[in-house]
Amino acid sequence: MPSQDLSQRLEAVTELLPEAYDVEDEALIAELQGELDAIDQSLGELELRRMLAGELDDKSCFLTINSGAGGTEACDWALMLSRMYQRWATRRGWQCETVDFVDGEVVGYKHITLKFTGPFAYGYAKAEKGVHRLVRISPFDANAKRHTSFASVEVTPEITDDIEVDIKPEDLRIDTYRASGAGGQHVNKTDSAVRMTHLPTGIVVSCQGERSQIQNREMCLKMLRSKLYEQKVEEREAKVRELAGEKKAIGWGSQIRNYVFQPYTLVKDARTKVECGNIQAVMDGDIDLFVNAYLKELGAGSHE
Repeated sequence: MPSQDLSQRLEAVTELLPEAYDVEDEALIAELQGELDAIDQSLGELELRRMLAGELDDKSCFLTINSGAGGTEACDWALMLSRMYQRWATRRGWQCETVDFVDGEVVGYKHITLKFTGPFAYGYAKAEKGVHRLVRISPFDANAKRHTSFASVEVTPEITDDIEVDIKPEDLRIDTYRASGAGGQHVNKTDSAVRMTHLPTGIVVSCQGERSQIQNREMCLKMLRSKLYEQKVEEREAKVRELAGEKKAIGWGSQIRNYVFQPYTLVKDARTKVECGNIQAVMDGDIDLFVNAYLKELGAGSHE
């Protein structure tokens, strides 16, 4: 929402509020207080949008969750995170689809890739890049011992057709295999799933979420173009930081957040120190507290 509109709304509220208090109109006072809260929220969103001025921030994106060491426990954690992000995407009004996944041997996922389609999806979701750590009493342990599990999150912007990325056919190795559904059952009996390897960089992408092999190939190419372009942008930005004598404050590969279910409930971001005791709300997709805090800190650091 333009700042001018917000200014006009605020002006209208500040004119009406004293009158509402004078006549003790409780219903109008409550309505105006609600409008003030809405204006405050919109201002916060506007502030964040101004921080999302990066070359790729306004793009849709792919979010991939990889389970860490720990077998069944880690695969279940990847499943829990995938649900959290799907609910978060719904809250933000983005379209969410599952592009690819590999089931865990017992439960959950070894890895899963989601696509978020919506304004500034990459700008917001990039805050989730890194390692997420779970501490809980395992439902898979008969002795009810506490377990620690890890999963890593990768986020890649979707590169649209207006951006050129040169991929030579001879640089690709393409493998096909059968798409699988929950429980390892085959969705179809043809080799419609596609795995694409970019030989010069070693980047591997795969897709089985589309109906045909041709569509899965197109999605793989889209993801590969996105990863290659993101790599170029990151290399360019790293050179700029190096020339400017800047040090990157936060490493993407580091542990970014802890989720503790027992012996107490707490979600704490290792980068911003922001924490929340309502772990169920977080797992239901209420993660903007952490995302916004990180983006504000990142924006403040870039303006120092």
